Amino acid sequence: MSSRKAQKGSARVVREQLARERRRKRTLWVSIGAVLVLVVAGLIGWSVYSSQQADEFTAPPGANEPGTGVVLGSGPVTIDLYEDYLCPACKQFQQVSGDTIDQLVSEGKAKVVFHPVAYLNRFSTTDYSTRSSAASGCAAEGGKFKEFTDVLFERQPPEGGAGLSDDELIDIGAGVGLNRDDFGSCVRDGTYEPWTEHVTEEASKANVTGTPTILVDGKPVADRSPEGIRAAVEAAGK
Repeated sequence: MSSRKAQKGSARVVREQLARERRRKRTLWVSIGAVLVLVVAGLIGWSVYSSQQADEFTAPPGANEPGTGVVLGSGPVTIDLYEDYLCPACKQFQQVSGDTIDQLVSEGKAKVVFHPVAYLNRFSTTDYSTRSSAASGCAAEGGKFKEFTDVLFERQPPEGGAGLSDDELIDIGAGVGLNRDDFGSCVRDGTYEPWTEHVTEEASKANVTGTPTILVDGKPVADRSPEGIRAAVEAAGK
């Protein structure tokens, strides 16, 4: 009798162990399934978000086909300028080599694609890099991108502050010949902020890690002096 009880007890222990093992496996697979659902949902969400980010912007008139910059001139050699309106080194580059680039464009030797990136928002209390870049899109809409850009660098605010206010940006636009009401509405509405985000994201994807970055026909230019820029353009045009 005691032997039969012992056998039944052993069988019960085995059944309980098997049941616990089945429950453990079931719980494990449910957890794995939940994680997979979250991963798939996350991938789908990221895909949707990325497609929206890529699509939900309007490039200003004069932008290149991918909408990553405003084109000035029509020469055979392409100069890509990646600059931030808050970047002191960009202002210095414009002061030293800006006239040379203008001459190369007017001589028909090069065209410029100006990419107004917003890399330096962290050095402004009002996201000035984004606001000024978006305002340059408004200036392009009014046909005064180059004029507006030149004055933005002339009146560049110091890093670490608020930057120029929207009212000051609008005053600059009106000063270079833009319609104050139309330009002002564009600036205040942030019409081209999604475009600025697109320009900045695409620059980052292209491994542009700092400003100013100058490319001539896709090749980085190390010598940013007037002589270096002209030499790079003439070499690319041969």
